Amino acid sequence: MKKTVLNIEGMTCSACSNGLEKYLNKQEGVINATVNLVMATALIEYEDNLTIKDLNKFVKEAGFKSLGERKEDKKGKEFISLILFAVLGIVLMYISMGQMLNLPIPKVLSMSENPKIYAITLLVLSLVFIFYGFDIIKNGIKNIIHKMPNMDSLVGVGVIVNFAYSIWNTVQIFLGQTELVHHLYFESSAIIILFVKLGRYIDRKNKAKAVDTIKNLVTITPKNGTILKDGKEINVTINEIQKNDIVVSKPGEKIAVDGTIVNGKTHTDESFITGESKPVSKKQGDKVIAGSINYDGYIEYRAEKIGRDSSISNIVKMVVEATNTKAPIARVADRISGYFVPAIFIIALISFILNFIITKDINQSILALVSVLVVACPCALGLATPLAMVVAIGNCSKKGILVKSSETLEAINKIDTIVFDKTGTLTTGKMSIADGVYNEETIKILKSLEKNSNHPLAKSICTENEEVLEVKDFSEVPGLGVKGIINGKQYFAGNSKFVNKMQVENKLKNNEAVFANKGESIVYLFDEKETLLIIGLADTIKEGITKTITNLENMDKKVIMLTGDNEKTAKVIAKQIGIENIISNVNPEQKLEKVKELNKNNNVAMVGDGINDSPSLKSATVGISVENGTDISADSSDVILLNSNMDNITNIFNIGKRTIRIIKQNLFWALFYNVCMIPLATGLLPIALNPMIASLAMTLSSLTVVLNSLRLLKK
Repeated sequence: MKKTVLNIEGMTCSACSNGLEKYLNKQEGVINATVNLVMATALIEYEDNLTIKDLNKFVKEAGFKSLGERKEDKKGKEFISLILFAVLGIVLMYISMGQMLNLPIPKVLSMSENPKIYAITLLVLSLVFIFYGFDIIKNGIKNIIHKMPNMDSLVGVGVIVNFAYSIWNTVQIFLGQTELVHHLYFESSAIIILFVKLGRYIDRKNKAKAVDTIKNLVTITPKNGTILKDGKEINVTINEIQKNDIVVSKPGEKIAVDGTIVNGKTHTDESFITGESKPVSKKQGDKVIAGSINYDGYIEYRAEKIGRDSSISNIVKMVVEATNTKAPIARVADRISGYFVPAIFIIALISFILNFIITKDINQSILALVSVLVVACPCALGLATPLAMVVAIGNCSKKGILVKSSETLEAINKIDTIVFDKTGTLTTGKMSIADGVYNEETIKILKSLEKNSNHPLAKSICTENEEVLEVKDFSEVPGLGVKGIINGKQYFAGNSKFVNKMQVENKLKNNEAVFANKGESIVYLFDEKETLLIIGLADTIKEGITKTITNLENMDKKVIMLTGDNEKTAKVIAKQIGIENIISNVNPEQKLEKVKELNKNNNVAMVGDGINDSPSLKSATVGISVENGTDISADSSDVILLNSNMDNITNIFNIGKRTIRIIKQNLFWALFYNVCMIPLATGLLPIALNPMIASLAMTLSSLTVVLNSLRLLKK
C-alpha cells in the first residue's frame, strides 16, 4: 500500500470536494481517498499496482486537475486580472444603468436613441466576462455531466440562462422590438462572474493565512549544508548529505539534518519545531533537529535521519495528513452538501414556473431562476468545518502541539477524565540517587544490569559512558525489573514487587519505608537468596505541572495519577502536585486494564511518555504523549507535545473547545444565510433579489465563514 497527497486545482465548494472524493473511492486500486477543500489536496491510499500518473488521470476524469506536489503561484496575475475586470465592470454598469440614473451618457450608447448599438456594446463587453469566467462555466457543466453538480454548476447555469435570454432579446431588438432594450441583463451575467471571482480571491487569500504555518514547516530546513570529507569542509545541497556523514554547523546556521553531536557544544533554537522559546543546551551525544538554529557554538554531528525520515518531514507529513482527515462533525456538513445542489436546481425550477404562472412575465421568471441559482452557497457550508480544522491544527503546530487527526480535536471536547503517568510526565524523569545502602561492588553490579535497559529509572542509575561489567542472558521483566548473569552468578534488579515475587529474604525492608516516605522511587539489587542493595531515586516535579493540574480541575476534569511506583512514593509526589486520585503499584499491562476500565464509563485522555505507555495511550479516547521531538514517527498517541511546556496540555483542550464552537457557528451562519436568502431570491415574496445582489450576498456568506474561522489564529 502507498500513500500520497496531491494538490488539486478547480475545487470551489464542498460539492466539488465531496464529488471528487466519491469518484476517487470508486476507482479500482484506490483503498481510501479523503479530499480537503481548504488545503486543495487529496490524501490517497492506493495499491502498489497504481502510479501517480493513474491518480492524476482519475482526478482529471472527475473534472479537476492534479498539480502533483507543487503549485504555481498565480496570486499576482489573479490580482491584476481582478483590477482590470473591476474597471471594465464599472464601465459596463455605467453604460447599462447610467441613463436610468440620469448620468451623462454619449448619444451613441443611449438605450433610447441607439438601442441596437447599446445592445451590441453590452453584448461585447459581457462576452469578455464570459471568457473570464469560462473556467467556472466549463467546470460547472462538466460536473453536471459527471452527475456531481457543484457551486460552479449553479453559477454556470445561471449565467448561461441569463446571457442566452439577453441574446434572444438582442435579436428581437434588431427585428424591430426596441422596447425589449429594458430587458437586457448582460451586466448581471458579467457582475455575477466578477463577484464570484472576487469572492474566491478573497477566500483563497484568507485561507492562505490558515495554511501558512504548514507551508512554513516545509521550508524550515536549509537548502545547503557543510560536510567533513578527508578533513576538508565541503558545501553540498541537503539532498547530497548521506546517512553517517559528519555535518558541520557554525553559529547562526540552521541544522541541515537530524543527527547526534560528535564534537563541540552549543545552544539551539528549536522554537519553530517544538514551540519552546528558550535556547536548548547541546553537547556531545545530544540529538539535533533539522531546521533548528545553531546559536553560539561550532559543532560536528553525525547525520542520522535525512530527507523524508527527518523529524520535520514527519511533522509536516502528520500535520498535512491531519488536515485531510474528517471529524464526525464534518460528515454532517458533507451529507447536507450532497443534497444541497440538486435541491437548489429544483427550487430554482419551481420558482421559474410559479413566477410565470402568477405574473405571466418571462423576464421576472428568468430573473428568479437565476437569482436562486446564484444566491445559494454550498461554498460557505463546505468551508465551515475543514477551514476551522486547518486553522486550529496549524495553530497547534505553532505552539509545539502535533495533532494527528481532525477527529482528535472533536474527541478532546468529550474528555472528562485525564490520567497521568508519573515518571517523565508529571516529573522530569531525570532522577539521581538520593539515598541508599550499598557498597562499591554492589552498585557496580546494579549499574551493569541497568545499562542494558531503556527504562527511565535505569538511565538515571547508569550514565552512557560509564564502564560496567559484562552481562549475559539479560532480560527485562515487565513492570518488575531486569535480570542477568554477571561473573557466572544470577542477579536481579527492580522494585519490591519483584523481591516479593522471587521470595527472597528482604533485609532492607525498613530502609524502603524510610526512602518511600520521602517520595523516592525504590530499586533493589538481589540474588537468588537475599537483597544486596537498596537505593532511593529522587525525581523533580516538572515546572508548571501544578498550575496545569489546577487548570484542568477548574475545567471540571477528573485528574488521576497512574504509576508503577509504590503507594507511599506516589502519595508524596501527588500531594506536591495537587492530585487526589492515585492508582499505584501497576505494571504496563495493569495500566492498560485500568485505562480500559475507566474508559467504559468515562471519556479518558491518557498523558504519558509515548513509548513506555504506548498500549495505554492507544486504548484511551485520546492519547497525549510528551516527546522530545526526535522520534515522532514511532509514536502511537493522538497528540504529541513537542516541548516541555505543560501549559500545552490545557491549550489543547482550550483549542479543541474553541474549534468545535466556531465550527457550530459556521454551520449555523451558512444554513441561516441560505434559509433567509433563497426564499427572497425566488421572487415570490414582497422583497426580491436580483442576480447581481444575489452574487454579492453569496460572496459575503463565504467571507463570513472564512473570517470567523480565522479567529482561531488568535492566542
